[in-house]
Parts: sequence; structure tokens; C-alpha cells
Amino acid sequence: MTLHPTPPSPLTDSTADSHAPPVSPPAPGVPGRRRPAAADLTASLVVFLIAVPFSLGIALATGAPLTAGLVAAAVGGIVAGLFGGTPLQVSGPSAALTVITAGLIAQYGWQATCAITIAAGLLQVLLGALRVARSALAVSPAVVHGMLAGVGLTIAIAQLHVMLGGAPQSSALANLIALPAQLAGPHPPALAVGLLALGLLYGWPRLRQLPGRAGRIGAVLVRVPAALVAVAGGTALAVAGHFELARVDLPSWREHGLAALPHGSVLGLLGAVGTVTVVASVESLLCAVAVDRLTGGSGDLNRELRGQGLANLVTGLLGGLPVAGGAVRSSANVQAGARSRWAAVLHGTWVLVAALALTGGLRRIPLAALAALVLVVGIQMVSFAHIRRVHRHREFTVYLVTVVGVVVLGVPLGVATGAATATLLALYRLTRAHVDVARTSDGSVEVHTHGPLTFVSVPRLTRALTAIPVGAAVTVCHDGAFLDHAAYEALHSWRADHIARGGRVALLTSHQDGAALDPDGTIRAGEDGPHRRRAWTPWVGHHRIDQQDDPHGRLLDGVRGFQQHTAPLIRPELARLAREGQTPSQLFLTCSDSRLVTSMITSSGPGDLFTVRNVGNLVPAPHEPGAADDSVAAAVQYAVEVLEVRSITVCGHSGCGAMKALLDGVHEQPGRPTALARWLRNGRGSLARLVRVPAEFADRPVADRIEELCITNVVQQLDQLMANPAVERRVQAGDLRLVGMYFDFATAQTYVLDQASGRFAAVPAWQELASAA
Repeated sequence: MTLHPTPPSPLTDSTADSHAPPVSPPAPGVPGRRRPAAADLTASLVVFLIAVPFSLGIALATGAPLTAGLVAAAVGGIVAGLFGGTPLQVSGPSAALTVITAGLIAQYGWQATCAITIAAGLLQVLLGALRVARSALAVSPAVVHGMLAGVGLTIAIAQLHVMLGGAPQSSALANLIALPAQLAGPHPPALAVGLLALGLLYGWPRLRQLPGRAGRIGAVLVRVPAALVAVAGGTALAVAGHFELARVDLPSWREHGLAALPHGSVLGLLGAVGTVTVVASVESLLCAVAVDRLTGGSGDLNRELRGQGLANLVTGLLGGLPVAGGAVRSSANVQAGARSRWAAVLHGTWVLVAALALTGGLRRIPLAALAALVLVVGIQMVSFAHIRRVHRHREFTVYLVTVVGVVVLGVPLGVATGAATATLLALYRLTRAHVDVARTSDGSVEVHTHGPLTFVSVPRLTRALTAIPVGAAVTVCHDGAFLDHAAYEALHSWRADHIARGGRVALLTSHQDGAALDPDGTIRAGEDGPHRRRAWTPWVGHHRIDQQDDPHGRLLDGVRGFQQHTAPLIRPELARLAREGQTPSQLFLTCSDSRLVTSMITSSGPGDLFTVRNVGNLVPAPHEPGAADDSVAAAVQYAVEVLEVRSITVCGHSGCGAMKALLDGVHEQPGRPTALARWLRNGRGSLARLVRVPAEFADRPVADRIEELCITNVVQQLDQLMANPAVERRVQAGDLRLVGMYFDFATAQTYVLDQASGRFAAVPAWQELASAA
């Protein structure tokens, strides 16, 4: 799930997405960063202002005592903050658990629901001790997003009734059926308060977009969270108009209910505990992964699961709602500049103080204002970015089935229906193998199989093979996917029969470079012939264009190889991009060095990266006299304003000739400067930074002065990016991330700038990540 980047407003998806791009942290290298203690204190106050109205709204939507929302927010901040494995994640009442909790309260009562929360917390602690946190991330993203969308729709429909002055029904279908009558006869004062709250929620963050001085004032005002402004505005309207409205029924703490043993079937209670455990765990872990990607950290997911379990154990004992980590609080925490887990702990402390000391003021809040807040949260849980993503991966059917299932059947059955659909779709795709037969210019036949060859695919395979003329030279190339026994027998039986009739057969896979089977069945490899396969890319085997007798011919040979082997495979994807246009999510600004292959080190394909390359991966600063270059600024502006990329990466590399030239003073040579010297003047800021605050690696020393300048230059160019008004505007809005990267050729190791420490940390391999978890 995605951490939506709107730090002044909590009205974003309440869960995190490991498949989606996270919000950006403050730009690296920006001067004036606060000391850790001061930064944590400031961030805790920002998150506190968001958490109080949000927690009350979630409690209202579940039908729990409103004090339960405050208890959950305080416990989530303090307990999960102290014991969790992701320091900057902030936990509290979960929007994704709203419908589940409401159903449990309706079926078992509030005190029994607290006991179910305690049991779920104990189970989370046990699962964390068993180190199974990574397995919780195996849930299909389409099911997760579908569940969130279904829950969001259910919440929004229910809270629309409250905003209109009515009361929600027991189910989403009942709310839909009753909605026309509610719309026909709304309660005007409640509607006025709700509409004012909605207007403030959507309009407040846009104050910074006003022109001139008004925009500068708006940029200061929007530091106050929109949720707090909306609730305060709705409350002020209700008080000024002397409206007779339902208000926050905040009981005294003497009346606060605690846990009691539930009554009901054992299987039903076990199912309730399992549902709360799974949803809370998956939401927290996905959010933790997104926060780690956002900050460049590497949290301990098993510790995070144990911390969430302890928090649910304590909140259940104290009569609070179930808690989970969520993007609403976590994104605000990161954007506000939090540096450690103490920001989350302090936020929980402020919530506790407010719950004990500000109950009189909280009781003045009209329910219609809180309903508007939760309504927008529910709507934003239906993310169009998620819909586009699952559609691109051909899983929209799973998403739609999950959404409808959650709305109609409830969360447990809806998620189970979506998971079953995802399983059936995967099984269906496993049976869909493609067999393509083509004649080559020399009269031979090539058979290409794509996808797993199983017994279901045998009829299609044998039809294609038996249609090949007797005596033909045939190459059968399998893409290396699964080959079961039935398909193996069918293929080799046909091969033996074809060879017996005078034909020739070579059996290849994508893992055999030129390997073929002789008629006697032995494998021969590396032999030239009409069926020999080239390496998958020309540089395998150390081929280089400038080392050939005919570089142009070698280049055309590579193009011909692309047209013959690669183009047929990627043609459908390129055709789609031709129809839909480019929608890259990232701008990748790097050096022109021929050794740096951006698509290789980022595992990206067509349409993924909007790439700008220049000598030294420089971003000319507008204030540099005589050194600016509008082409880079134009590319950056186009990527940010037109393509709306969500991140900009500046990538340096080892052995950069431009950095060596800067150290040698090429840009300061007397006489008329060359084009290269004029361009390198854009790196003077990096030289100055090298003297003041050179960049460092987190886990090793720099190799030499050139490497030290290479990584320092990356940090400096991130600063110079902020001089572009389009970049600065979107970074401040919180929906653009700046990333610093460095690639070392000798070790094929990528390093990423850690925003918290200001050092470059090595990106670990998947095996290292798995062992760490």
C-alpha cells in the first residue's frame, strides 16, 4: 500500500504499500536541519494534532466508546514506538480494521472485542517470535488493495449518513438502500457542518498554491494539519450557530469499559482473533516496508510484529481499539523531520495528556465534522493509482472481486473470495503456454515455447510439432519455464520420430547458449551452425564495439539480433506504450559514462525511467553565472510538471572522469574556456562542499579523493535540484522524493544516500535482507 505524500493533511490511505512509490522525505542536504531531539519533538506535535481527531473519527465509525480511540492512539505511539522494529512508523487506530471492529462490537459487545484484541496481540507476539513476518507480505497486492478499497467504500457510505444527520445501518448494503431516503431529507445544520469540514479538508492544503504573497502566507498556514482545521471549523460553526447537533459523547474515564471474556462459539471467536491478527499484521508490515523505503532504513520486521502485538495486548487490556501501523501518521512523522522512535513515543504521550486534560473541549466537537473526516479517509482508500497498477499487472479481476466481496460479504469472506480468485487466476495462467512456429530464411523451422509446459499444454504442443514438414531442420527453444513429465515425454517422443524420418532437431533453453542435442541425444555446446544462439546481450563475452574491426557493422549486427530475438518478445509492451504514451514514475539523472547501464542496475524496462544523462551528472544551478544550461532544467521541469514523476534520482559512479577533471582544475584554465570547461563550472559547488562537509559511506571509507568528490557531488546536485521552482514546489507539497545514488563498477555495488545519517549505505541483496529478517 502507498504512503500518500500529504504531510499537512492525514487524509491519505491509511495503509502502506510495498508495491507502490512512497512519499518523499525532506530533501537531502537542505540546510537548516534540526538536531535530532528538536526534530523529534516537532514531529511528535505534528502527528499528535493529526492523531486526536483521526482517532475519535475511527472510534465513531466502529461504534466503540470514543475514549477507546484515544487509548489506542496513546498505546500505539508509546508501546509500538518503544518496542517496534521500524523506528519512524507511528501506530494507532486503523481504518482498515474499522469494519472488522464494528462487526465484532455488534456481535460480541465492546468488552468482548477488547478481549479479542488481547488474544490477537498475543498471537502477533508469538508470530514475531517465530520470525514469520516476511511470509505475511506474500498476500497478493490486488487482494490487499481490494480489501482497502472495499473497507473504504463501506466506511464512506456509513459516515455519509452521519454527515447528513442520520445514523448508519448495520451493513454496507443496508446503508446503500437507506441512502436515497437520507439524501431526500438531510438535517440542514449537520449537513452545513459536514460540508464546511469537507471544504476545509480539501481546500486547506491548496492555500500554498495561491499566487504571490497569499501563497507564501498559505505555505505557513498549511503546516497546521487540515484534519485539525476541519474539525475546529465545524465545531466553531456549530457553536456560533447554536446548532442542535449530536456531539462527541466522551464518557468520563470512570465509565470507561475494560475487557471481559467473550461468549459465543469457539470457532467464531478463533476466526475473529485470526482476522484481527492477519489484517493488523499485514497492514503494519506493509507500512513498515514502505517507511523503510521512504527513509532508506532497514527495519526489523519480526521485531515490528512483536511490537505491534505488545501494543494490541496493552490497548486491549486498557479498553482501546486494535492498533496497526499506518501511512496517515507515519508519512506525517517522516515529513515533519522525525529522526528516531522518540517522535512516535512523544506523540503518544501528548495524546495521553490530551485525553486526560482536554475532555471538556473534545465534547464540543459535532459528530458531523468527524464523519466528514472519516468519509474522506474512506474515499481516499479507493486509490486510482492502485487500480491502474493492478490493471497493468492483469489482476483487476482479483481486485474487483475483493472489493465487491468486502462490501457485500464483509472483510473475512471478501478477502477469502479475493484470495481464491487470485489462486484460480494463477492456476489458469500456469496452463496457458504459447507455441510459435516460424520458418527461417535458410528453410529451417524454429519453434518457440513460452510459459510452463504442462499436461494441459500437450495437445497444443503436439499439434504444432506434427505440422512441421518431414525431414526439416528444427530448432525448439523453450524459455526455461516449468516442464512437466507429460510435456517432456511428448516433446522427446516427437523428436525421436522426427529424427527417424531424416530430420534434425536441436533442443535449446534460455539457459543454454548454443547448446543443442545431437540425434543421439547428447548435448553439444558452443559450436557454430545455423541453430547456434548468441549470448543474450552483446557484451557477454567482453565484446565491445570500439574493439571491433568494423564498429558500425557490429552495431548493426546487434540491431539485427534485437529485431530477431528481443523485438518479438517486447513488441506487445511497446505497442501498449505507443498507444498510451509514457507514464514514468521516476526521473533518473546520471552520467554519460558508457559503463553505466541504467536499465541494468535498476532492473527497469521501457517506460519506467525518464532518463537525463550528462557529463558528471550535473544539475546547473540558475544562480551560477555563465554556467547554466537550460536543457537539463527543461528536462527536469517536463518530468516534474508534465509527466508528474514521483521521484528524482541523481546517480554518480566510481572513476568519473568529470570529477577527476574538476579536481585537476580543468574548469579554471586560463584563456578562452572550452565547452567542457564551461560545463564543468556547474560542479564548482561540489568542490566547495568537498572542502566544507565531504560525504561519507556508512560501512566503508572512501577509496580516494575522486570517489569522495563523486559522492559529495551527488549530494550537491540534489541541493541544486531544489533551485528548480517546480521541484521545490512538489517536494514541499510532499509528493516528490529526491534520491541520491552511487554505483561502484569494481564491486557492482549500489549505494543510496541515507536521509537520517547523511551517509551512503550499500543496498543489500535479497538474500541478505531475508537473513536479516
